[in-house]
Amino acid sequence: MERDQNPTVKTERPTTADEVTSGRAETAKQTPPQGPRTPRPWSARRIPAALTALLIGAAAGTLLVEVVRVRAGQDAAAWRTRVADELATRPLDDTWIQAGAAVAAALGLWLVILGLTPGLRHKLPLKTPDAQIHAVLDRGAAELMLRDAAMRVPGVSAAKVRIHRNRVAARAEVRFRTPADVKADLVVALRAELDRLALARPPHLAVRVRPNRK
Repeated sequence: MERDQNPTVKTERPTTADEVTSGRAETAKQTPPQGPRTPRPWSARRIPAALTALLIGAAAGTLLVEVVRVRAGQDAAAWRTRVADELATRPLDDTWIQAGAAVAAALGLWLVILGLTPGLRHKLPLKTPDAQIHAVLDRGAAELMLRDAAMRVPGVSAAKVRIHRNRVAARAEVRFRTPADVKADLVVALRAELDRLALARPPHLAVRVRPNRK
């Protein structure tokens, strides 16, 4: 008589609510939420645009008037004849030709850089809850606020703060207390002030202290 051998049944334990919550917590730790990216403000470039338009308009208007005069039967202007003769007779390795080409290339490169860069280095973008909202802070005001925070640290007699593109450079003079202790307090105070400023791109912090020898 053969025995009936039932295959082993694999049972799965139902997932509890605690396991689901812990799994969600682990996923949240692995993928931290990211806020909307705040772009840098772009400058209108009114002065360079006005100067470029003025120069091009003046040159085009002068050439147009000269062409109309010649078409009307009058003689060409002396400046036009001289420029045509100089361009026809001067070689390409002439000093004035090379200088003019270098100036034209520099102006063209300057215009390209102005067109591709946002400008407004004195404006720092701030964090906003919505990508459609843009807020900026003046660089000088931010440096003044950080300097005031540094001056509130005990032992600091003078402070100077400069905000660069990706770095905040702070220098302080220590009148009393140990420079190492003052530097540690300065780092804490400046980081707290940077958090309050809520900059969209938090810069790195570099702090230097030296004893006041006066």
